[in-house]
Amino acid sequence: MKKIFFLSVFTAAAFIGQAQIKFGIKAGANFSKFSGEDAKIEDLSPKFRTGFAGGGFVNIGLNEMFSLQPELLYSMEGTTYKESGEKATYKTDYINVPVLVQYNNPSGFYAETGPQIGYLVSAKIAYDGNSVDIKDSFKKINFSWGLGAGYKLSNGLGIGARYNLGITKIADNTDANIKVGGFHVGLSYTFGAGKE
Repeated sequence: MKKIFFLSVFTAAAFIGQAQIKFGIKAGANFSKFSGEDAKIEDLSPKFRTGFAGGGFVNIGLNEMFSLQPELLYSMEGTTYKESGEKATYKTDYINVPVLVQYNNPSGFYAETGPQIGYLVSAKIAYDGNSVDIKDSFKKINFSWGLGAGYKLSNGLGIGARYNLGITKIADNTDANIKVGGFHVGLSYTFGAGKE
């Protein structure tokens, strides 16, 4: 997975000299949860945690139809367990760097896919008004794969949705099969859109 990620970055660098480059910002909501054989706690299944995700991106036009879009995002992820009206939330927040290949239709619709590397910045469990730091229980690096679609207006505004599939196990010093992934929906703004 690391080889794929760095190959994507290298490919981006190779095209920078001849590509059309635009910058943008984006923000939206994550709906993430733990998955895997060991994600259950006793009989409790993980539920979605809703959190914020936002940051910036660079869109590198490769030709009229395709572009490469590296992003830098702060992403609130994790999962929630509920029982008898009580709730415990695992809050695993990451700095994510996806590198996406986009297919851009002239109508404004686009589709995208690519790898994502995440650096863990915080991990806590919140229960009954209390919060406990559990960062040492999680791996510092997480890999996932994104698949999304959206629509870009000529004035620079855009709306998009993405599914991030967790690839690597996130629990540290254990063989537990637990991954994190989910959906993201949000808005974006591309500076200088429509100026050719």
